[in-house]
Parts: sequence; C-alpha cells; structure tokens
Amino acid sequence: MNELSESRVLIVDDVKANVDVLVQALRDEYKLSIALNGEAALRNAEKNPPDLVLLDVMMPGLDGYEVCRRLRAAAATREVPVMFLSALEDVQNKTMGFEAGGNDYLTKPFEVLEVKARVRSLLKAKAYSDAVKEKMASELRIAREIQLGFLPADVASCTRGTPLEIHAVLEPAREVGGDLYEVLRVGDDRVVVVVGDVSGKGVPASLFMAVTMTLVRTLARQLEKPEEVLRAVNDELAVQNPQNMFVTLFCAVFCLKTGAARYASAGHPSPVLLRAGQAPSCPFRPTGMMAGLAAGEEFEGRPLDWGPGDALVFYTDGVTDAFDAGGRRFGERGFLEYLATAAGRSAAETTAGALGAVRGHAGGHPQSDDVTLLAVRHVPPVGP
Repeated sequence: MNELSESRVLIVDDVKANVDVLVQALRDEYKLSIALNGEAALRNAEKNPPDLVLLDVMMPGLDGYEVCRRLRAAAATREVPVMFLSALEDVQNKTMGFEAGGNDYLTKPFEVLEVKARVRSLLKAKAYSDAVKEKMASELRIAREIQLGFLPADVASCTRGTPLEIHAVLEPAREVGGDLYEVLRVGDDRVVVVVGDVSGKGVPASLFMAVTMTLVRTLARQLEKPEEVLRAVNDELAVQNPQNMFVTLFCAVFCLKTGAARYASAGHPSPVLLRAGQAPSCPFRPTGMMAGLAAGEEFEGRPLDWGPGDALVFYTDGVTDAFDAGGRRFGERGFLEYLATAAGRSAAETTAGALGAVRGHAGGHPQSDDVTLLAVRHVPPVGP
C-alpha cells in the first residue's frame, strides 16, 4: 500500500478563505492541487487524476454535483473518492450529493480535525482498494500467461513437410477468455484441427476452456473420427457442469496420405472456404448441438470438401461480432468481403490480414469478445 503522504488531494472551492483553511490543514501531509471553479477542476483531474477530491457544492458555472457526475463519467476518475464541502446541510442536499456519486459530505463551517480525519479515512480506503485491485490484476496477468500456455506454441511445426500450412492467432477480450484452438499431429498421416468458443467470458470461461483443451488434446489422440472426438468431449464435459456452461467446437481431421478430410461441428460457425475463382463461402454446417449441456448427444461426421490450392479460415464469433464506435457490427458480410481479397496468401498472411481487418473496423473501440483466427492452406504440389 502506498504511503498516504504521496496521495494527491484536489481542493475545489471558489472562496479563497475556504481554500486557505484546507491548504493550511493538509499541506504538511499530502500533495495538494487547487481549482477555483468546476471547469478548472475537471481540466486538472483529467491531466493529473487525484486520489481524493474535496468539492464545494455552490460554485459559479458548474456546481459541485455536476462536477462529480462528470468525474464519475470519465474512466480516469470514475473511482476517485469525492467529499462534498457545503453550507447546505439539509437531507435533500446531502442526498443529491450521494446520488451524484459522492463518498462523503461535510458541512461548513468545518472543524479542521474532522476534515483531517475524514480525508485520511477516505485515502486509506482508496489505498486499500487500489492494492486489492493491483493484486487481482497481477493474478489475472499470470492467469492469462497460464491460459495462453495451454495453446499449442508452434502450430506450423505440426505440419512441416506436409501439404498443409497452418497459422493461428488468439486475442482475449479480457485478461482471460474462453476461445481455444488445437492442432495435433497424430502419427504419420493424421492432423487434427479444433477451434472452439466457450459460453461467457472471464475467469469461468477460461477454466472451462482449460478443461475442454485437456479433453480435446487427450481424446483426439485416441479417436480417429471427428464425430467421435466431439461425442467423447461432450460426454466428459456434461458429467460435471454445475453452471450449465457449453462450448461450440469445430473439429476437422486431415489424412495426409489420401488428402481426404472429415469434420464434425458442435454448433460452431462454418470455417470460410477460400477457393480460386470462387467467392468465399461457409459451406460446413453444424452437425450437432453445443458440447457440455447433455451427455449422449450424437454428432454427425461429414466429408470436408477441399483440395490443393484451397484454404480454410476457422474463426470464433468475436470476429463477426466486432463493433465500431457507432455500434456497427463487422458481421459475416464484412469478414467475407475481406477474405475475398486473401486468395493465394499464406496461412500467416491470411490470419494477420483478417485480424487487421477486424481491428480496422473496430477503429479502437473496445473488443467485445475473444477473437480467434486459424487458417489451414492446402499447398499445391510443386511441379516436376
């Protein structure tokens, strides 16, 4: 917890005599800033967010209530404690102060000892809250590292020397999230690709994601068909699922010897098929329900129609559900329009370009969901 002497207190009052009293009382204990009106207070707080605001209510221009509301609306000062200072001592005025977002209300004329005690109490509470938040943030950063460590570190190595080229990117919307992908080389002739999206966000989704990843990684090595993998993952998840969470999964199995591919989908969006001379399409429909809700669900396996020169772009709905500042969704249409320009690119170029298109659409607007992109390219054989 930081020393309180390093705390900065912003004093806002249009009466110099009141300011002088507060400065005299607090100058030896804290760092002080002064504003003589509401507009100056907001500029000061925006430039250097304080640890506490002592805020007069009755001021020309913006009154204290409006200043407090604006402080609460700004991200940098949303949680800075505010203590109102006012000669208005009736219940209605105090209620207005608390409704505006104030933490305390002290009536004038005030006793210096009481001011000091209340200032110290509010600063101690903020320092404790800041320490707790920093600890939580640190733990979430570690959790993010652990979660991302579950993902395959080098998917390209799984298909090196084969006709497949694979690249993937995942960006959680929060410190931790619920998206997942897996690329497994099983024996000499089989490559398994799985992309998934857990319901919800944050820590619960990340825990469910970790369990799902473990099951996928284990069962995909034991079972040959994608529908068998999804059936087994679903049954295991459904056994103990008290929060009734679920995960959408798309599982594709590629046979390196024959070039054949097969897929099964637990409610996951179809990957986009990129084929020279054709518009991008999403032809691979779900073949079963989302995984984890009920044991015994059946999943159908179907041929995955693709060949040399084709590419598949797997994704989660954080791609299509990306919004810009005006609330406009990127959507499947925007995604396909971008991918129409990506034919013939490498897997890494495809995922990087698609991620750039999503970011370009959002234009800095906060990410609303995890974003995962995985491209599989069937490299045409080199001629003699």
